[in-house]
Amino acid sequence: MKLLRTFTKGLWEELPPFRLVLGLCPVLAVTKSAETGLGMGLAVIFVLTCSNVLVSCLRNVIPRKVRIASYIVIIASFVVMVELASQAFFYKIYESLGIFIPLIVVNCIILGRAEAFASRNGIIPSALDGLGIGLGFTMSLTVLGAIREILGAGTLFGTQVMWSSFRPFTFMVEAPGAFISLGVLLALMNAFSKTQQS
Repeated sequence: MKLLRTFTKGLWEELPPFRLVLGLCPVLAVTKSAETGLGMGLAVIFVLTCSNVLVSCLRNVIPRKVRIASYIVIIASFVVMVELASQAFFYKIYESLGIFIPLIVVNCIILGRAEAFASRNGIIPSALDGLGIGLGFTMSLTVLGAIREILGAGTLFGTQVMWSSFRPFTFMVEAPGAFISLGVLLALMNAFSKTQQS
């Protein structure tokens, strides 16, 4: 039961962009479409899960004075793997994500989970924590990207979904659209949480 809670907390209770309000730079920058949101989310799942597992394995070996630097080296190693794999096999997504793939190294969600969870827990809970938080982050980016893509271009994953006379709100695929969409989703989640508590 404790392992299940470790996994599921990232899907709602500690949903990174909406509950923890962390990792907002990629959330706002790469969610112009559902495809880029999903691509970034999958990259974060891999890096977060693998780095959590490795930090958990090495937690008793890494000296406390250099733990943050060590975590960054571990995270950077997995980010390089993701960058090279996406460049080789998913070039279109690699090109659309651009600089935000290497910037996963400094994503506060990943470093925060390494410090707050993986460095204090075993391998299986750390893997489940990374997977749960990563899935929550991926869902958030994909939903936000889908909303912006549908309203801003009339498409979803590049396929036309709106009627032919639909006039897209082009600002939705620009920076203001990211802030508005994020704000509306935050408000809806907070309102839902308040109704659940009542």
